[in-house]
Amino acid sequence: MASSVISSSPFLCKSAQKDLGFPKSSQISVHRCQKRAISRKIVSVMAPQRSSSATGSVKTGMTMTEKILAKAAEKSQVVPGDNIWVNVDVLMTHDVCGPGAFGIFKREFGEKAKVWDPEKIVVIPDHYIFTTDKRVCHVALAQEGHCRPGEVLLGTDSHTCTAGAFGQFATGIGNTDAGFVLGTGKILLKVPPTMRFILDGEMPSYLQAKDLILQVSVLSLLQHLSPFTASELLTGPFGHMSEIIGEISVAGATYKTMEFSGTTIESLTMEERMTLCNMVVEAGGKNGVIPPDATTFNYVENRTSVPFEPVYSDGNARYDHYRFDVSKLEPVVAKPHSPDNRALARECKDVKIDRVYIGSCTGGKTEDFMAAAKLFHAAGKQVKVPTFLVPATQKVWMDVYALPVPGAGGKTCAQIFEEAGCDTPTSPSCGACLGGPADTYARLNEPQVCVSTTNRNFPGRMGHKEGQIYLVSPYTAAASALTGHVTDPREFLQ
Repeated sequence: MASSVISSSPFLCKSAQKDLGFPKSSQISVHRCQKRAISRKIVSVMAPQRSSSATGSVKTGMTMTEKILAKAAEKSQVVPGDNIWVNVDVLMTHDVCGPGAFGIFKREFGEKAKVWDPEKIVVIPDHYIFTTDKRVCHVALAQEGHCRPGEVLLGTDSHTCTAGAFGQFATGIGNTDAGFVLGTGKILLKVPPTMRFILDGEMPSYLQAKDLILQVSVLSLLQHLSPFTASELLTGPFGHMSEIIGEISVAGATYKTMEFSGTTIESLTMEERMTLCNMVVEAGGKNGVIPPDATTFNYVENRTSVPFEPVYSDGNARYDHYRFDVSKLEPVVAKPHSPDNRALARECKDVKIDRVYIGSCTGGKTEDFMAAAKLFHAAGKQVKVPTFLVPATQKVWMDVYALPVPGAGGKTCAQIFEEAGCDTPTSPSCGACLGGPADTYARLNEPQVCVSTTNRNFPGRMGHKEGQIYLVSPYTAAASALTGHVTDPREFLQ
């Protein structure tokens, strides 16, 4: 990862600026990272650290999230709990919330009012409107170059936090806030405190980012109730952890930033980082964020020429620290009916299932299908339950049919899925992730048991209110499809 460098002229706030008013245009002097030059010269937007003439003290450092919000609010320093007006870089809405947001905008600003900046508004059909460009918004935002380090991205969907994988502040907002942003380009936000998760160690070949976020969110919750350190919890009697989880709610990171770093994170691809940040909201998080590095820049610069300014945390920033040895983790599942009802996959081997669903913004990306195909190919067997495949975007759908799966003799995902007896990959959409009308593809219309790569398993989430949903990684989903029971993927990958 590139080291942070203090700009010769960090951003300054106008002295006459009032904290309670909209931020006025301030003087900003930062290096703009140009396409193809990003990895060679990176400047972190740093808060000025001036000594106090009275005490000689140095201002407390800021976290990534605090720096991004400070810059967007045109302030030199912010601390958790500050309420600040923030300039928005990108606003995303979709077919579900868009009509409501635009209705509020017209009601409050006038029928003939113009939005603040049409170039910064992205509208994506992904839930119920079926068009030729239908795609899951959170994956499409990244693929189409709207996710950029150091920026503020808001969306009328709770999983907008996915974009934090690119080193930006990204969070979901409601229709009322979106209507206000449409007219002004600004939003009032409270600066969240930050929980820092340092994940080190070699990633086992049978684990994926979905396993990491399920584990990390559980252990961060346990930390609030346990006298042990995260490391002690991790290396202790983890097999009995599921007995404790049932007493814990999905609130361990409520209105907090979950920042991920460490050697394991640095080894992850962008799509796996997106999975990690996608589910911070399931732990109550305001946003998730990962420091941008060469992996980030390579992805972004191949999709946009818009300049951006990467940001990194100061060494003396305020954090609650949690450290994990990833090499000791095992594949996990979230049992019905909550994402925090976790257990080891091997502990659920007696759970008979009726179907498998691979898709959504969490588990419907190209690499998710590649992983499932890899396991199917290694096993060389047919699935024992209906297995539904829902690509997140048209590009993912094309990848499923065109890209060869590594180590599979040139076969594509689609060919491997067909040989394994899976359902034919359907057109891109959110699909049954949030239930939808009765005719939604792969919806649970009966009280069945479903293993799914989606992100929520509350009653009725995928359709029938008595359906049971087990949240898993693509590896575990594929393994379970082959046995008809919840299955640890190590049965086929080792």
